[in-house]
Amino acid sequence: MIRRPISKFSRVLLSIVSVAVLLLGYSALCVAQKNKNPSDTTVPNLVQLRDGVVRAFSAQTRITRETSADGTTVVTERRSFFLSWIWKDFTATWGRLLAGLALGILGGVAIGLMMGCYTPVEALLQTPLDFLSKIPPTAMLALFFVLFGTGFDLFIAMIAFGIMPTLAQAVHTGAKKHVPQELIDKAHTLGASQIEIIGNVIFRQIMPTIIEASRLCVGPAMVYLIAAEWLVADVGFGYRLRIQSRLLDMSVVYIYLVILAFAGYIVDLAMRRFIAWACPWYIKS
Repeated sequence: MIRRPISKFSRVLLSIVSVAVLLLGYSALCVAQKNKNPSDTTVPNLVQLRDGVVRAFSAQTRITRETSADGTTVVTERRSFFLSWIWKDFTATWGRLLAGLALGILGGVAIGLMMGCYTPVEALLQTPLDFLSKIPPTAMLALFFVLFGTGFDLFIAMIAFGIMPTLAQAVHTGAKKHVPQELIDKAHTLGASQIEIIGNVIFRQIMPTIIEASRLCVGPAMVYLIAAEWLVADVGFGYRLRIQSRLLDMSVVYIYLVILAFAGYIVDLAMRRFIAWACPWYIKS
């Protein structure tokens, strides 16, 4: 039956089965790769993953030798920890991501609301937004380099440009189709101003749509950011993945991928919980 509810036990069981299928698929891929090349490290098995985690979380010693002006050789020993890498990369990547998301969401919501409320604004911006939403930001990296350089502004611009047109279209559609005209007419009859109608009627009515659309923008935003960091950053998840991929140190790459996926899942779960708290009628409907 279509949309027939299932028990909580069945839902949990199916979730476990899906994870087991993924693990079995990875195991089969690993076995096939090892049969082709026993020394291959691109698809590490469980033993290699364990060794990689142990090595990564152990202190690493780096010895450098420098010759001074008087010909004396100075030997320096430095001990670095993998956790320090993760913290630096995590703060850099998520600082850029949150700033870009904030700018893109604010711009997309503002533009979408204006388009959904005022027909002249809709006529003015709909065609450019339809056009810009079809251009992937990664294809415009050269233009972003010229306009914003290779610093913090580049990452913010890529994320904001990538999510703003699509988010504005989603908000515009929600304001046009999910807000009955009767509500607006009743607000006018009760003496509400245009600002009050936009804030208290239209925005409140489409707030679940805004949050859902923003939640779905997190994944694409991470793609744009990692792509930019891969090319130009000197710190961040994209930079670290590029360095470790060149070294074929896939155990470290997998650790970063797991952290990236887990952090994204936490953000997604938090936004779902926020919808349930702020818009209970939307979840129950």
